[in-house]
Amino acid sequence: MATAKKNPPKKEAIDDDKIIGLYMNDVLENNAEPSNVYLFCKRNGIDETQFYTFFNSLGALRRQIWVKFFENAETIMAQSADYQGYSEKDKLLTLYYTIFEILTLNRTYVSWSLRDNKQGLRNLADLREFRDRFRDFVEELLKNQNPEKFRKVRNITEPVLSEGAWVQFLFILKYWLDDDSNGFEKTDIIIEKSVNTVVSLLDTKPLENLIDLGKFLWKN
Repeated sequence: MATAKKNPPKKEAIDDDKIIGLYMNDVLENNAEPSNVYLFCKRNGIDETQFYTFFNSLGALRRQIWVKFFENAETIMAQSADYQGYSEKDKLLTLYYTIFEILTLNRTYVSWSLRDNKQGLRNLADLREFRDRFRDFVEELLKNQNPEKFRKVRNITEPVLSEGAWVQFLFILKYWLDDDSNGFEKTDIIIEKSVNTVVSLLDTKPLENLIDLGKFLWKN
């Protein structure tokens, strides 16, 4: 008896978000990173060509995960009707809280990627592009907060303050990984205190004195 031909099942569309999701699940289920792209693709039923359409290596994929965390935070903030009216301090505070909300949703993976994989300092390399995005965000806020003062000390403040804010963020990140308080409330306290420090830096006389001393020492 003749039967109607069945259409072959459509392959699920593959994009960068899909591959990232497969990778995060893969490392958590196996408690280890795939040895290479071939094994990762084979285990997850995708073609290598699909992988290389979006990433040129597993390292690039790991870095992009952190970029996605930052981009998701920016998207969430932009969706708030009140965000553009926030002060620079509140914008930075919102960024911190939003990022850590996203990290909390992915805490098991973040913990594995930063600590549980026992790769030590190599883990920080995965944050390289995230760090660039973070520093650009901080510098833009500082310029908007006090553009005249920032112009006068631009060459010093850009590397010093943005890198200082980044180091401070890493400290908070480490604190959050170890935080066992309910709802990570201790991390929230650390975030608020840290943001107060970063935003107030340009308004402190000691900073101006430090810059003057630095200029003197550099010239002499």
